[in-house]
Amino acid sequence: MENIKNIILEILEKNSRVSIEDMAAMLGMTADEIAAAIDEMINDQIICGYTTLINWDKTEREFVTAMIEVKVTPQRDRGFEKIAERISGFEEVKAVYLMAGAYDLLVMMDGKNIRDISYFISSKLSPLDSVLSTSTHFVLKKYKDHGVVFEKKKEDDERMIVTP
Repeated sequence: MENIKNIILEILEKNSRVSIEDMAAMLGMTADEIAAAIDEMINDQIICGYTTLINWDKTEREFVTAMIEVKVTPQRDRGFEKIAERISGFEEVKAVYLMAGAYDLLVMMDGKNIRDISYFISSKLSPLDSVLSTSTHFVLKKYKDHGVVFEKKKEDDERMIVTP
């Protein structure tokens, strides 16, 4: 059953709009079996939600995405958990990842402009007791996100130009 669950997850990750009936037909199962597997994965918090991937550059919405590298002091008996939970609690924060390498946490967030991001870092993030330093990177353009290429380039015609 674990293998089937992984296949269901892969299908949903590529297209969360696939119907249960279509998945059942693809996997040679009944719709009730698929629905039960999905419900179990939701209850086990394996499936945590469904989202839509949007190319915001094609809309009127103006905002800035920032990736903030954060160095922190891990806490005794809790490691990075407590500070990661605290940072995750801020409404502005979209994601928090524990990293290996030069910094400890990667915080992703959106703001209306650079000033909003700067305000968040200076007034909310940096003052936290465990935060030692931050380094902020701003996304200038997304080419690919969650496996989706945003600007598909038209195929160049590589045929030789022949003129009479």
